[in-house]
Amino acid sequence: MKDIYNVNYYDYDLPEELIAQTPLKVRSSSRLLVLNKDNGKICDKVFSDIVSYLHKGDVLVLNDTKVIPARLIGSKEDTGAVIELLLLKNISDNYWDCLARPGKRLHEGTIVSFGDGLLKAKIVEKKEEGIVNVEFIYDGIFYEVLDKLGTMPLPPYIHEKLEDKERYQTIYAKVPGSAAAPTAGLHFTEEILNELRRKGVIITFVTLHVGLGTFRPVQVDNILEHDMHREFYEMSEETANVLNLAKEENRRIIAVGTTSTRTLESVMSNYGKFKECFESTNIFIYPGYKFKAIDALITNFHLPKSTLIMLVSALAGRDNIINAYKHAVEEKYRFFSFGDAMFISSKL
Repeated sequence: MKDIYNVNYYDYDLPEELIAQTPLKVRSSSRLLVLNKDNGKICDKVFSDIVSYLHKGDVLVLNDTKVIPARLIGSKEDTGAVIELLLLKNISDNYWDCLARPGKRLHEGTIVSFGDGLLKAKIVEKKEEGIVNVEFIYDGIFYEVLDKLGTMPLPPYIHEKLEDKERYQTIYAKVPGSAAAPTAGLHFTEEILNELRRKGVIITFVTLHVGLGTFRPVQVDNILEHDMHREFYEMSEETANVLNLAKEENRRIIAVGTTSTRTLESVMSNYGKFKECFESTNIFIYPGYKFKAIDALITNFHLPKSTLIMLVSALAGRDNIINAYKHAVEEKYRFFSFGDAMFISSKL
């Protein structure tokens, strides 16, 4: 097996104390590691400095998905046993795929009640890996009921309670549907976005709903055997037109986060251009992949041996990424969802 296909090739040592447990008081005060993907050169900055790295005519692509309070804790109506559901994907109307804990106690037809019956879930089908398809039964508007009863599904490496649930949303979150935040966008403030607009940077949006696969480790030695999760995405005609014009005029397309990247690369891989679409993707980007859509990336620091560190390794080179991560560890950057950011580009 070539090294690039070995999962251990994407490992690095991370002291546990560098895993950020809470967001900073000011979003844009996060640190920013700037990496030149051509020569591996590193600069240490603050996130608000991102404005100086973007130029007139650049297109900045943000993921406007909104995290729903997808974690529900209730009880079986027949026995009172405690059941937890994590909403993963809206299949149709009131039918959702959910991760159930403990799933063994659930059978087709089982009713789980939440909030003294304000919301009920009827098990329609049991699937693999603890996933069940449920029909939700309620009065009123589903997302309003969910907002009353659900909590934010923070990643398993975050052990602190989140005091303000809006800090696990980007300031531009609009389309409900994610089980996790597109965390690279958490650093942006209205002030930064307005500064970029004044500078002539074009800001546009795609939607990709982040699913459970974001948290799942690669459990095979050969990454080619990894079964990539599938996520829903949407691109509007307006966004497609903005991006196609940027390509024609050889202007930079800068993705904010791996979710925006996967959306843009999926569309270009499928159609050879940007176009309005409403579909799902299981694109797996690792070294050897030739990027078709993006020129640069703003991203957070990712878990060892994850598909996301493979994606950034494909963009900047595995050695450059591992060296940058070692530098970040030495300089005590904050890692993962509430951590610091990187800007990866060749034109700096």
